[in-house]
Amino acid sequence: MPNLVNLESVSIGFGGPKPVLDGVSLGVDTGDRIGVVGRNGGGKSTLVSVLGGVLTPDSGRRSPVGGLRMALVGQQTRLSGATVREAVLGRAGDEAQRSSTPRYVPDHEWAADPRSRAVVEGLRPGGDRGLDASVDGLSGGERQRIALCAALVQDLDLLVLDEPTNHLDVEGVGWLAEHLLARRTALVVVTHDRWFLDTVASRTWEVVDGHVEQYEGGYGDWIYARAERARLADAAEQRRRNLARKELAWLRRGPQARTSKPRYRVEAAEALIADVPEPRDSVELVTMAKHRLGRTVVELEDATLTVGDRTLVDRQTWRIGPGDRIGIVGINGSGKTTLLRAVGGERPLDGGKRVQGTTVRLAHLSQDLADLPLHRRVLQAVEDIAERVTIGRHEQTASQLAERFGFPASRQWTPVSELSGGERRRLQLVRLLMTEPNVLLLDEPTNDLDVDTLQQLEDLLDGWPGTLVVVSHDRYLTERVCDRVVALFGDGRITDLPGGIEEYLRRRAALEGRSEGLPRSAGGSQGVPRSTTPAEPGRSEAERRAARKEVARIERRLERIATEETRLHEQLAAAATEPDRLLALDAELRALVSEREQLEEAWLENAVE
Repeated sequence: MPNLVNLESVSIGFGGPKPVLDGVSLGVDTGDRIGVVGRNGGGKSTLVSVLGGVLTPDSGRRSPVGGLRMALVGQQTRLSGATVREAVLGRAGDEAQRSSTPRYVPDHEWAADPRSRAVVEGLRPGGDRGLDASVDGLSGGERQRIALCAALVQDLDLLVLDEPTNHLDVEGVGWLAEHLLARRTALVVVTHDRWFLDTVASRTWEVVDGHVEQYEGGYGDWIYARAERARLADAAEQRRRNLARKELAWLRRGPQARTSKPRYRVEAAEALIADVPEPRDSVELVTMAKHRLGRTVVELEDATLTVGDRTLVDRQTWRIGPGDRIGIVGINGSGKTTLLRAVGGERPLDGGKRVQGTTVRLAHLSQDLADLPLHRRVLQAVEDIAERVTIGRHEQTASQLAERFGFPASRQWTPVSELSGGERRRLQLVRLLMTEPNVLLLDEPTNDLDVDTLQQLEDLLDGWPGTLVVVSHDRYLTERVCDRVVALFGDGRITDLPGGIEEYLRRRAALEGRSEGLPRSAGGSQGVPRSTTPAEPGRSEAERRAARKEVARIERRLERIATEETRLHEQLAAAATEPDRLLALDAELRALVSEREQLEEAWLENAVE
């Protein structure tokens, strides 16, 4: 059976010295689920635009199978229809597809179709405004989500998506992954969301230097394959350089040395194991953070945050300590960015008090790119902040740090005004790090970043000795760089989640009255639930207040236990040569761990009320 669509020796350029795609030949078969990765500006969007028939190549050809039913949802989209209903559902039928005028689809008609009902309920394209809301005045993210819904309600052979997760929250990304896995439509998706890529893709295309490298499996398989390819290339180069020297040494040692040949393989394997980086040493990083920050970092005491008539945070006390690495999650519109701005002191509290330590040097990566000097060149924009920076124990020049985040020497003299959105985001991050902050607030740091840059960012943050607060829909990044997760469920509380994002999704599912962890909302301006879980019938307000007080008491004790655990770990390291003292310290540590586990169980019992 032929592929659904083939590209044969396709080349395309836009007037530059090198073509964006150079002699690319590939195909998409029935049932394929392909993730497309590569650097910003490397040709990912161009590839899917040619594959979708939107762009005509300079040479080569695109060959779709006859009668192919396909939809392409790009990063720039035009909506047809005056209302959300018309844009999403008005062209669902074959007759409507041939008509230039969208038709009205009553609720009972689209709700009778399982696919349309699942998409509308899962992504809620109209938010609180409903399906009859006008599409005029919608933001780019809202329009993108509506275009995604319009594609998903159709019966298709091939679905091509360019960065579909950019405007979805954690739940929306999870819902989309489950939906795509459940349908039989072939899929080609450009995404920088590693969790989504690993969940959905069965094959991976990497666009690099005008060519497309193909791999079996998702993100994890691609990383292993690429690392192996790099290792083999390095090994081949090393063998070429050292061949003469090794052969001479071999001859000099004589025949008796031939028995050691098998040892070469053992040593090579040991070298590979030795190259695997150690896991993050949280104790050491917290110790370093305390030296840089002291005991007080940022504390919100009895804090209240409101937007219009909505209360986002209601009389909450939240203390962020030295070395804390916290991820904030919640549906779009729940107040994550507002809370982050309040932590940074950019947004005043509507009640309560904010306390900041005297040694705090705070840096906030916002979603706004307006602070970049467009009249400067890349390296100048970085050196305007500083010429050298120390991150962890390593000193780097402005040029070295810029190169680490995707600006090689050939790009460092490019005017900032000529950079793409992803490149400007990277430059914003480099300038932020050049200030040598000890507290980092990151608001959606993965937006517009390619996978390679994300890896560099995570590698840097993994060993960064400071306090970190992250708002991100990128589950992979949050789980890798954060040690704690807190959530805004819409009840005015800042809720700690010992179980991380998995616990967040379970509790959101319980709030929606669902047995499965599939979300029903995916961002936008949908309503925020009033409480984290339904209150037990017959439970008095006094009992609920008592439960909240017990939770606060437990959290205070857990903070003290965390401090004591850190102290014990330091003492254990210092007493490595004293067996008796080691035993005593170990017993004390075990008792603390046991108490912590009991308190965490008690916290969960009270927190779910």
